[in-house]
Amino acid sequence: MDFTFPKAELHLHLEGSIEPETLRELARRHSLPAAEFSHAELAKAYRYNDFLGFLRAFKWVTDHLQTPEDYELAASRLLQKLHAQNVRYAEIYYSAGICLWKNQEVEPILEALEEARRKAEGSCGIQAQWIFDAVRQFGAEAAEKVVELAIRFQDRHVVGIGLGGDEARGAPHLFRSAYEAARAEGLRLTAHAGETTGPESIWGALDQLGAERIGHGVSALRDHALVERLREQQIPVEVCVTSNYATGAVAAGEEHPVRRLFDAGLLVVINSDDPPMFHTTINNEYARLAEHHGFAEAELRTLARNSFRAAFLPEDAKAAFLAN
Repeated sequence: MDFTFPKAELHLHLEGSIEPETLRELARRHSLPAAEFSHAELAKAYRYNDFLGFLRAFKWVTDHLQTPEDYELAASRLLQKLHAQNVRYAEIYYSAGICLWKNQEVEPILEALEEARRKAEGSCGIQAQWIFDAVRQFGAEAAEKVVELAIRFQDRHVVGIGLGGDEARGAPHLFRSAYEAARAEGLRLTAHAGETTGPESIWGALDQLGAERIGHGVSALRDHALVERLREQQIPVEVCVTSNYATGAVAAGEEHPVRRLFDAGLLVVINSDDPPMFHTTINNEYARLAEHHGFAEAELRTLARNSFRAAFLPEDAKAAFLAN
């Protein structure tokens, strides 16, 4: 089966897209220990037993992003890999929350990201926008600062805000003010929810934050009323199958809910999340659905079309992608 049909990626973290060899290159730039890691040592650093282990590894990877040039390199290589898989459009999470925590200036980093985006669009036609991501465990005030920056830089392809990190350490209501400010200025809203916690996190993302898309949402099926809400309103669910197994959000040997979410009539979108950190690609995610979850080619193409339908784009732009 051919998985190179046109598609979009909507749940994709820039920092989590850094391949081991790129990380080694960054380590050499900054004289960090990973510069001398063997292939086996790098591979070990990209493996984890649970979600908190993944968060620690993610933080370690971000420690190698120290200059705007580092971010430009990461974005350029990500966009090249997406283009090679026939991804026509991407919405890429940039963890502005981590940059603020590290006391990094966001504007020069965003300019570097924009340079990578412009070059990629000019050379191969792929289009991209940025979602500024806040970090739950950093608290509400830090999230509000992320939103302030996203509002300020909307003219630089910042299309929305997201909320990631440890779900158990940041209930949705804490971030209501930040999301209200973002909505008032026309930013689009997504949030990780129901990844490592229950349906109440998804309800909170919808009712407290006004989220237009749900990141992961694997616990949704535990609540029939929630499934009905997601189905009736066609609220997109950004599903990341390999990620969920790698972090333990779905236990090894347990059936992933993606098939049941799709069969229930939800607007499911397939994504790779942090591809090299989970040893996957977006095309591999589609292949996995075919091989292990019973998706026929026509259903995979429906999922690919969903990725454009769920994008934070004007309707005419969505129609143009769907027509091609």
